Amino acid sequence: MTLERKLSNWTSPSSDAEQEKQERTERMVRAAVADHSPFATCQLRVYAKGSYPNNTNVRADSDVDIAVECTEVEYWDEAAPGAAGGGSGSPYVGGWTPDRLRAELLAALTRKFPGDVDSSGSTAILVQSSSARVDSDVVPCFTYRYYLSPDSSRIGTRIFRKDGGQIDNFPEQQLSLGRVKNLRTQYAYKKTVRILKRIENAMRTTGEFRALPSYFVECLTYNCPDSVFLAATWTDTVRGVLSHVWESLQGDEPVHEASRWVEVNECFYLFHPAQAWTRADGRDFAQAAWAHLGL
Repeated sequence: MTLERKLSNWTSPSSDAEQEKQERTERMVRAAVADHSPFATCQLRVYAKGSYPNNTNVRADSDVDIAVECTEVEYWDEAAPGAAGGGSGSPYVGGWTPDRLRAELLAALTRKFPGDVDSSGSTAILVQSSSARVDSDVVPCFTYRYYLSPDSSRIGTRIFRKDGGQIDNFPEQQLSLGRVKNLRTQYAYKKTVRILKRIENAMRTTGEFRALPSYFVECLTYNCPDSVFLAATWTDTVRGVLSHVWESLQGDEPVHEASRWVEVNECFYLFHPAQAWTRADGRDFAQAAWAHLGL
């Protein structure tokens, strides 16, 4: 098989059978929440997030991330003092604390999936796969708003970890901005993300390269210019992406904000001390993928 044929095959999403398992998993988690009577007193949104709804997942990364968001509590921060315009409503006095939300969600999932629930993680509750479904990371979270000014804010979610830390996410921005870039590139962006994820999976399987988070691979691809995705062949597209990643991530993080790479949600910089990856990880991945493909 030629390289171009292989890359073309790698543009496709998960198989129909795998997608059916993903959809079944999401339905069953929704049912577990809906059937749990204590949640009748809580305003909740249950939705998939990440690569599954964004349609950038591949078979080896076919798990489903599901948020269970309590919307009756809104946590907030501001970019600078006064950005929230003097505050964001009254303090919450209801009973849905982070500990209670996690405990009730664990009870609901344990009842629905007896023997298949792992709550040892500090962030998500894992519902393990079976012959009829895929792994699912179910995340209890709350509505979160970040004020840029009194008239401008970002809506996301706040996750309270069991170890006392917290994580702020913006899944809807990731979804919408990924779709926009995909349209601008004539649907080549998401296909290229799948190619790069499959390359990472192949190199991990053979031991050629260390494992990287699939979201990081997606972010590396997102920061490449649209013109790269409009090449005549998939070989040229991948060559252009890997070249851009390698060349752009040389040296230290730029001082000027406009030159810094961002996550797909464009709410966070891709590289900073708290991230699980570095600029060197991006360079090393591009170099290893180039060698793996024989470019």
